[in-house]
Amino acid sequence: MQFLKNLEVWFIVGSQHLYGEDALAEVKQHAEQIVTHLNNQNPFIKIKLQPLATTPDEILTLCQQANNQPNCVGLMAWMHTFSPAKMWIAGLTQLNKPLLQFHTQFNQHIPWHDIDMDYMNLHQTAHGDREFGFLVSRLRKARTVLVGHWKSLEVQQKLDRWLRVCATIYDQQHLKIARFGDNMRQVAVTEGDKVEAQIKFGYSVNGYGVYQLVDAINQVSEADVKKLVQEYEQSYTLVDSLKENGEKRTALFDSARIELGLKAFLEQGDFHAFTDTFENLNGLKQLPGLPVQRLMEQGYGFGGEGDWKTAALVRAIKVMSYGLPKGSSFMEDYTYHLDENNELVLGAHMLEVCPSIANDKPILDIKPLGIGGKEDPTRLIFTAKTGKAVNATIVDMGNRFRMIVADLDAVDKPQSMPNLPVGHAFWQLKPNFDIGTQAWVLAGGAHHSVFSLDIDADMLRTLAEYWDIEFIHIHQDTKLAELKNELRWNELAYR
Repeated sequence: MQFLKNLEVWFIVGSQHLYGEDALAEVKQHAEQIVTHLNNQNPFIKIKLQPLATTPDEILTLCQQANNQPNCVGLMAWMHTFSPAKMWIAGLTQLNKPLLQFHTQFNQHIPWHDIDMDYMNLHQTAHGDREFGFLVSRLRKARTVLVGHWKSLEVQQKLDRWLRVCATIYDQQHLKIARFGDNMRQVAVTEGDKVEAQIKFGYSVNGYGVYQLVDAINQVSEADVKKLVQEYEQSYTLVDSLKENGEKRTALFDSARIELGLKAFLEQGDFHAFTDTFENLNGLKQLPGLPVQRLMEQGYGFGGEGDWKTAALVRAIKVMSYGLPKGSSFMEDYTYHLDENNELVLGAHMLEVCPSIANDKPILDIKPLGIGGKEDPTRLIFTAKTGKAVNATIVDMGNRFRMIVADLDAVDKPQSMPNLPVGHAFWQLKPNFDIGTQAWVLAGGAHHSVFSLDIDADMLRTLAEYWDIEFIHIHQDTKLAELKNELRWNELAYR
C-alpha cells in the first residue's frame, strides 16, 4: 500500500470579491489553519490547500487541474463566505474526482458580545453552503456532506472514512485483475460483463493460462522456498505432519513455491487482485490455499472459482481498511446452526479465508480437499474475531451493478470444532435470521462476499454513490415489504 503515501485531497475554499481584499486575506488565513490542523491529526491521505476560488475561471482551472493531477484523489469544498454557485457550474460539470462538501465554519461559537455585520459577512457557511449545495444537487452530482466543527473528533473520524473511500476509488481505477482459469462451470452469479465493469469501476480483468502461472512457480529458487518455510514456522503453529521430518513436509515446500511464484507473477504484471478455480489446476500440485490466504493478508484481492467481481471488492475493502485492526476477508455463507431464536451462520470457504480476521495465532495444517483432483493443500485454520461486521457483494443484474451490504454481529463459536479444516467466522444476521436471509436472497446476493470487521455500510454506500450503482442495505430496521418495494422502484430508476 505504498501508493497511499503519494495521494492527496485538495481543499478548495469558495468566496468572492464582494467583501474586499482584507476579508479574503482572513479567509485564506483561516483555511490555512484548518488544513494545518487536519494534517496534524495524521489523516489517511494528506490534505493540500489550494488558492481561494473567487471567480468562475479560478474554479474551472482548479477543477481541471484536479482532474489532470494523478495523485489528487478528491476535492473538499468549503464555503467560508457566500460564493454565488453559478461560478461553480463550469468547474463542477467537468470535475471527475470525488467531492466532499465540508459544512463547517472557522469559529465554533458565536462571539456574543462582539458579533457585528463584518462578522456576519465573513462567517457565512450556514448561508453559503446552501447555495453551493443547491447547485451540486441541481447538477445531480454525487458528493458527501460533512457537517460539524473542524476541530471535532467526530468530524475528523468521518473525514478519515471519506478519505479512505477516495483512496479506494483511485485504486479501483488503476486495478488490474489476473484470472487463472475461468469461472466455475455452470455457476451464474460469478459471471458478469467485464467491459461494463471497466467502464463503471475502472479496473481491468484479463485471463491467463494456468501454465503461465506454473512457469513462474518453476522459476522460484530453492533458497527462497526454504526462507519462506522458515517464515511459516515462525508465524504459525504447525501440525506435526508439516514440521521438519513430518510425513507431509514436502507439501509445505510446494505451498511456499506456489506462493512465491504467484506473487512474482502478480508483481511483474502489476496485478493487485486475482482469481483461481479448482477446475483449472493443470500443472499445479495443489489448489493454492495458504498462498492465497497470505496474499490477501498483504492486501491482494481474491475471488474463488473465477469470481472477479468479488476479487475487486476484496481489494477495495483491503485498501479502505488499511491500518485498521480487525481485518477483512473473502467469504462465503457455508452452513447454518439453526438453533431456534439463536440461528448462526458459519462463514468460510474451502481454503481461502484471510488470516487478518483471525482471533488467535493460526494453525498451519494439511487436509484433504475432496475436489480438484490434486494433492492435499495446506491451509491456515482459525476462528475470526468478534464484533460488528458487514458482508458485502456486487452482482451484475444485467442492466446495472448492485451492491448489497448486510449488517452482522460476529460472535464466538458456540462449541469446539476440532475437525473443521478451514478458517472461519460465525455471525448473526440483522434484524434476525429469517428477515436477513430473505432480504439477501430477494436482492440477489451472491454466495461469495467480503466479510469485514473494520468497514461499515455507510462507507460502502459512499463508494456505491460515486460509482452510481444500486445500493441495498440490510440492517436492524429492515422490513421485507419495504425492501420489496425498494427493489421494484429501483428497477424503474435504473431502466
